[in-house]
Amino acid sequence: MSHFSTPEYRFSAKGAVLGAQMLFVAFGALVLVPLLTGLNPNVALFTAGVGTLLFQVITRGKVPVFLASSFAFIAPIIYGTQTWGVPGTLCGLAAAGVLYVIISFVVRIGGVEILKRVLPPVVTGPVIMVIGLILAPVAVNMALGKTGDGAKALYPQNLALVISLFSLAVTIGVSLLGRGWLKLVPILVGIGSGYGLSLILGLVDFAELKAAPWIAVPEFVMPAWNLEAILYIVPIAIAPAIEHFGDVLAIGGITGRDYLKDPGIKNTMLGDGLATSLAAFLGGPPNTTYSEVTGAVALTRAFNPAIMTWAAIVAVALAFVGKLGAFLLTIPTPVMGGIMVLLFGAIMVVGINTLVRAGHDLMNPRNLTIVALIVIFGTGGMALPLGSFKLAGIGLAGVLGVVLNLVLPGRKEADAALCDRDAQKQPERVLMD
Repeated sequence: MSHFSTPEYRFSAKGAVLGAQMLFVAFGALVLVPLLTGLNPNVALFTAGVGTLLFQVITRGKVPVFLASSFAFIAPIIYGTQTWGVPGTLCGLAAAGVLYVIISFVVRIGGVEILKRVLPPVVTGPVIMVIGLILAPVAVNMALGKTGDGAKALYPQNLALVISLFSLAVTIGVSLLGRGWLKLVPILVGIGSGYGLSLILGLVDFAELKAAPWIAVPEFVMPAWNLEAILYIVPIAIAPAIEHFGDVLAIGGITGRDYLKDPGIKNTMLGDGLATSLAAFLGGPPNTTYSEVTGAVALTRAFNPAIMTWAAIVAVALAFVGKLGAFLLTIPTPVMGGIMVLLFGAIMVVGINTLVRAGHDLMNPRNLTIVALIVIFGTGGMALPLGSFKLAGIGLAGVLGVVLNLVLPGRKEADAALCDRDAQKQPERVLMD
């Protein structure tokens, strides 16, 4: 029977309150992606809520997870909106969701082992590292009071540094010393503290907030066909696809249920993919399962997936509050930059940890070649011309890693060693949200 058969949370004020708490935990990271990339935060709230509901329909309401903005796509969205505009970029993001759907059918037909052989940690680890390294200049520029590309100064540098370093310090302090619910929302606390300091220093402009209506339909944007955006963005979905397995394992370990079998990774991946494509068709960022919410589930022991239904409903409702989106846009750039310095660095460390936990010998010529070329091609600006298009950045790094892993000699031995290690321990969870 579905977990929704229990009405305690499905039709109750208690369920609504717990759902709102779950959304509160996810809120900081959820709105951070659209604020950094230029997408609409109200649309991101709407697509997170609707995407979570779609995921629950596909998985028959069995998995207590919340889907929202993925950090893995920040760099390509920033590049894409500057290069092709928002509609063209959304086309690539929608195609990334289609890749998840294709992977779900590959798993449905051939099992999880096929994906493990094609995308081992020696490929996904350095790809994740590239995501963090490419984003590093964006974080530093914002922390210095500039636009993400560094082209324009928005605030005096010394003042920006005070705000950004204060926001960073608070975020680190809460993540290290926080207890209970507080430890789950370091981003939200860091943003709030930096915003408060910005208010004291007179750096917050409320003009747009005053002009915004209380109730407004989110500014949805439809994608426009762009093959170059598809070729650039789709390979980036490699890392979040592997992350998905870790997410499902993590929530299964907390609830004591084997979600890899029921509803099955084939269905959870399908739900994630369709939610991502749906978000892109409305103008929102790609979705991923949120580790903060998983932590909140562990803390509260509230395992009923109906609670996530309430979180999704609250997110959709907030999406129509026009002043909320306008308020979020008043957050000064240095506040976001200070937190991004930590988060983008953390993404890189997650990539390193993926390699370490897998036990790969990086001095082995095969492994060294794969990791070295992925990182240097991805961060060094290498581009591969494809007719009138080009494959570059994280997309090139992902494709290169997959190809090298398949064609370089020694793959069978590497697969056998990886399978032996998998038999001894559960795969790690990769945090990319």
